[in-house]
Amino acid sequence: MKKTIMNKLFKNGDPYIWLTAGTLTISILMVTGLIALILVKGLGMFWPHKLVHYTLKDGAAVMGEIKKHEPIPNQKDSYRTKLKVGNREVYTLDFCWIKNQNIVLQEYPVTALTIERVEWGNMYGFFKGLKVEGGVKPFKLSDMKPLLEENKKLHKRIRQIEKKEIGKINQKIENFRLKLKGLTMRQQSRNVQEKIASIQANIEELEKSYQTKVETLTDLYTSAQEYEVVISLVDGSERVLPVFQIIRIYAPNEMGIFEKFCFYFQKVWEFLVDDPREANTEGGIFPAIFGTVLMVLIMTIAVVPLGVITAVYLKEYTSDTLFARLVRISVNNLAGVPSIVFGVFGLGFFIYFVGGGIDKMFYHEALPTPTFGTGGILWASLTLALLTVPVVVVTTEEGLSSVPKSLKEASYALGATKFETLWRVVLPQATPGILTGTILAMARAAGEVAPLMITGVVKLAPSLPLDGHFPYVHLDRKFMHLGFHVYDVGFQSPNIEAALPMVYTTTLVLVMTVLALNMGAIIVRNKLRKRYTVSSI
Repeated sequence: MKKTIMNKLFKNGDPYIWLTAGTLTISILMVTGLIALILVKGLGMFWPHKLVHYTLKDGAAVMGEIKKHEPIPNQKDSYRTKLKVGNREVYTLDFCWIKNQNIVLQEYPVTALTIERVEWGNMYGFFKGLKVEGGVKPFKLSDMKPLLEENKKLHKRIRQIEKKEIGKINQKIENFRLKLKGLTMRQQSRNVQEKIASIQANIEELEKSYQTKVETLTDLYTSAQEYEVVISLVDGSERVLPVFQIIRIYAPNEMGIFEKFCFYFQKVWEFLVDDPREANTEGGIFPAIFGTVLMVLIMTIAVVPLGVITAVYLKEYTSDTLFARLVRISVNNLAGVPSIVFGVFGLGFFIYFVGGGIDKMFYHEALPTPTFGTGGILWASLTLALLTVPVVVVTTEEGLSSVPKSLKEASYALGATKFETLWRVVLPQATPGILTGTILAMARAAGEVAPLMITGVVKLAPSLPLDGHFPYVHLDRKFMHLGFHVYDVGFQSPNIEAALPMVYTTTLVLVMTVLALNMGAIIVRNKLRKRYTVSSI
């Protein structure tokens, strides 16, 4: 009887429905749990945490942010607290463990300050005043705001001179130097000598402008050291800190909830638009976001035509021949090749062979310094295009197969050629399938790191591949990438423990970036699918 019931149950198919539903539920829970972990660990990085002041049994005083409470291993009813004490140049470490049984007094001083600095991380202490000749001048914390605003403008001016003005002069000098080198390699003639003299005069003029900018920069740095503040640390010692080194100074223990939320969103915005500092463990990640998006766009522009043309040929222009079978087998096998192998191929073919050939033909004046014969965003994008081309080929073939045969026959009946039918009927109908392949390719490429490590990604790029200097788009430049940034901060940072929140936050930004790119493509695909479905009725 039981056997009969079980047989009926399995024939009915209900257990398989339960199995698939359970598997889906587990998958959703795993993904949700992962996203929740990233959100909790990452977004808490920007919240202004209170500063606690501990007085210990031995009379020592410690102050910082509470990061964790946990039981002490192998000690019953004993707990310890992990405290971020900052002041790295004083304590050499950002964190310390304190046994709770050693704590005599716990306070939250209202006047305790968190000082964000350009270097050495946060400083925790108490504001004593402004340093002047002969001592310390009493100075209110509220009076620091004008100094910090002036300091912000000074930072902006220095950055503009260093990156834009001096960078532009250096680029012009380098261009003239290469032209001069090219002219000296030619046969000496009167015309060539005149050009050489003109170029040398231009270089001399640019060098004078460069020297003027350097002097201006020196004056700005000198004026930046004019104001210094005195900070009293929790152990009673004092530190003199130039205002120029301070990014922000605030008292978290006296901040209200509204102030904390304003502070939080300001920090999030700075994280998204600022450049990194302190070995990528501080500051923002804008260059990594920009590099990731630009690389995915270049890869998409390269992979879609290649994948679509291959799929169209296999589906529409060739029969089931041995050659077509070999191509399909090769495409399927290509999808299983480890990504690092594509990186090695990109290094050998794109960088050394193609890039080296371009340098010999068009940039021989710059040799032996390579221009395209080294890693860059173009070669990294093309390498990822090869990595993702099987996805586009397979999905495009499926999209072409889904086009009703009656539409093709109707087109032929109206006198259209095979190419006209393909261009005006088949491809528009298959566009949703092509975009599905594009979405999968973008998602795959955005998260790849291994091939990029040998084809152009770097820890810190001095300049973006896109700027205001002609030709504006510099595909030969190296770039930053969110995935590599996560790897670098999480595994190569000199202060991994302090950089851990940055790992989670950057991971969250990477996930959101991929989601934004995919959502854009999905919206386009759905609109096209609706359009062509309506038009075919």
